[in-house]
Amino acid sequence: MILAILQARASSTRLPRKVLAPILGAPMLARQLERLAHCGEIDRLVVATSVEPGDDEIVALCRQRGVECYRGSLDDVLDRFYRAATRHRPEQVVRLTGDCPLADPALIDELIRFHCHEGFDYSSNCHEPSLPDGLDAEIIRMAVLETAWREACLPSEREHVTPFIRNHPERFRIGLWKNPVDLSRLRWTVDEPADLDFVRAVYEALYPHHPRFGMQDVLELLARKPELVAINAGLRRNAGFEKSLRADAQQKEKSEG
Repeated sequence: MILAILQARASSTRLPRKVLAPILGAPMLARQLERLAHCGEIDRLVVATSVEPGDDEIVALCRQRGVECYRGSLDDVLDRFYRAATRHRPEQVVRLTGDCPLADPALIDELIRFHCHEGFDYSSNCHEPSLPDGLDAEIIRMAVLETAWREACLPSEREHVTPFIRNHPERFRIGLWKNPVDLSRLRWTVDEPADLDFVRAVYEALYPHHPRFGMQDVLELLARKPELVAINAGLRRNAGFEKSLRADAQQKEKSEG
């Protein structure tokens, strides 16, 4: 069984309540769930949110959409993710995040096939990046996820779920899926107000006549309207992870002090 877990919370630092922000009249999270429903390789999808009252709206949205929702720790995301997975005993777990409303089901399916065919313990399409930021996906063998849950202790490893695995390539077989053309300069994720403006512009241009648009459709749109790229140009990739790495350094200083 292949289980997908979509992490989502309302208390994002840089753009609070972004997963509930409207895109063409529906919450951003609902738009992403709509897209993920077309993944052919995923057997089941669960949204993992926190027990904080601010995430009650996410639970209500999932109930309305008929999507299972698990509630766990706000800050220990690895624990939340692992416990959401254990309820289903999957062989493989796909990790997705709620800031990717342009997620492409075809690319997620391709990553899953790559991972399973090669027998990797962990695979991703975002380390080393070759796709636009915002098309990220990872897949982990359940036994490896359990090892990370038991052993990970750094703040970055608990908050971002998979760094413990990547930090130990001597222990795990790691697969890196790469796009034939490097598109990593493009930013399609939603972390800042300008990102949301960009995604709304893409939906307004493509969704009304082609709701199942994919990466290639967005690339063709940007070729026709290059001014859209400028909407959120200049924003850094993985700013949240950099913050967690600083927390790692602080923890190490305290332990050594």
